[in-house]
Amino acid sequence: MTTDRHRIVLFDLFGVIARHQSPSALEKMAARCRAAADAFTTAYWKHRPPYDAGRQTASAYWTDVLHALSRPADADTIEELRLTDINSWSRVDDRMVTYVRDLRDRARVALLSNIPADHADAFLAAQPWLHDLDHLAFSGRIGAAKPDPAAFQYSVVALQSAPADFLFVDDREENVRAAQAVGMNGHVFQSQDDLAAAVDAWL
Repeated sequence: MTTDRHRIVLFDLFGVIARHQSPSALEKMAARCRAAADAFTTAYWKHRPPYDAGRQTASAYWTDVLHALSRPADADTIEELRLTDINSWSRVDDRMVTYVRDLRDRARVALLSNIPADHADAFLAAQPWLHDLDHLAFSGRIGAAKPDPAAFQYSVVALQSAPADFLFVDDREENVRAAQAVGMNGHVFQSQDDLAAAVDAWL
């Protein structure tokens, strides 16, 4: 089967190829901070954007979270939270991994994920198949996170292609709409079967 080098399927990671965060992990981190789960979750996500986009270190992020909860931000606590957080995002959908890898027989395959740089390092170490893809763009490394148009434009430039050459796949509709706004094709991921049909029709 001939690969169409002009066609690029650009995948989100979490909620598509990888699993969403384990809910029990948020509870575990909240307990480590001696905070209510809802208060911890609010602080966790409120301070996340600059960390995801590579504008803040892990230490600075966790310091902000702990201070928001009126907790001391000592180095041991920060490191324990950081490692628990990384582990909570480490699960993949093996069936989707196989699909993505096999898709490279038909098109170029790339990744655009909102993920802090230290998380990306850990994920790459645990999932060596990622190195087989045609391009990897992690928000913590490129300085832009979806739905910022700059995140999509980075992939366009890196792959030396036009936006219309891309089919962007994400489980969040706002990110798909943002990709479409810069000229990409888009698909809101709900299941592998729906995705396969959409990819077949697009290719």
